[in-house]
Amino acid sequence: MGAWVSFTTGWVVRAGALAALVLAAGAALAQPATVPPGEAANAAAANARIAVWDIPDVDLLPDDAYGQLVRYGRSVLEATARHIGPDAADPAMRFAGNNLACVNCHLNAGRKKFGLPLVSASADYPAYSTRTGKVATLEDRLDNCMMRSMNGRPMPRDALPMQALVAYLRVLSSALPKDARIEGAGAGAVPELDRPADPQRGARVYAQNCQFCHRSGGEGLRRNPVDANFGYGVPPLWGPDSFNDGAGMNRLITIANFVHDNMPNGTDWLMPVLSAEEAWDVAAYVVSQPRPSRPAFAADFPDLLAKPVDTPYGPYADGFPPSQHKYGPFAPIRAEIARLKATLGNVPNPEAR
Repeated sequence: MGAWVSFTTGWVVRAGALAALVLAAGAALAQPATVPPGEAANAAAANARIAVWDIPDVDLLPDDAYGQLVRYGRSVLEATARHIGPDAADPAMRFAGNNLACVNCHLNAGRKKFGLPLVSASADYPAYSTRTGKVATLEDRLDNCMMRSMNGRPMPRDALPMQALVAYLRVLSSALPKDARIEGAGAGAVPELDRPADPQRGARVYAQNCQFCHRSGGEGLRRNPVDANFGYGVPPLWGPDSFNDGAGMNRLITIANFVHDNMPNGTDWLMPVLSAEEAWDVAAYVVSQPRPSRPAFAADFPDLLAKPVDTPYGPYADGFPPSQHKYGPFAPIRAEIARLKATLGNVPNPEAR
């Protein structure tokens, strides 16, 4: 493995700050995965944000069983419908309930900054999940995507696609210390509105900027109109073959930031096409559309005060209506949750099992 060739995706900074960033990244990468107790300085360095990503080139892994497994994992990520979709060749492998691909949300095979990157996923887990109130493994997190974004069912831990995805994610994180926080994680953080996001305004933004690719009915564009196994060249944003109402992309904050930093396709966070206001409104339009529903998600978040403010399904503990949780503004909700935490500590979810 010492022969791997890697590429580095840099963070664009002012010249005066470049040396500091490189030194900080190098110090963080030099830290061991487990920091001995008492070494606070080392722990702080290990958890510093990594400004430069060093990712092994999967194509240059040895052609042995492990290298083949990792490359298969990348293929599952990129051509998900082919391997585990509802019409996959092997009925036992039909774990996904739609024909989306993981890369429809995790852009550039999970390697694009603010494109919901997966570069630190393996380093992040196991981790406590506020959604379940338990410690989650990387496999647990993948199954959450299977049940929500893919509108499907969990994969057994010994299923080859599960093992392959885990292997691929471990390679992406292999140059990072445990619990490292990368720059460019998530979908970004554009300024929030002080008004509810407006689906009607968003409809106009959609018609001008999104409709050509995602189509007027949000149905996307299949690679092959006859064989669904080929997946989508442009994914559906709503309708029966889209993500369900429990998916992260059905939360306004996530999709608004993702759209701002990545859409129209090819956009980069450094040069966004849409304004922040347009991104919030078009996101509101998308989350207003019909999609598969999974009522079991009411049991999410055993502590209701740990529930993200933009979760579009109840129950809630803060007294704000579902419409405000769906469209905002979110600052008043955050303030009330902070007050409740200070006075009550937590609020048990009556739907939790």
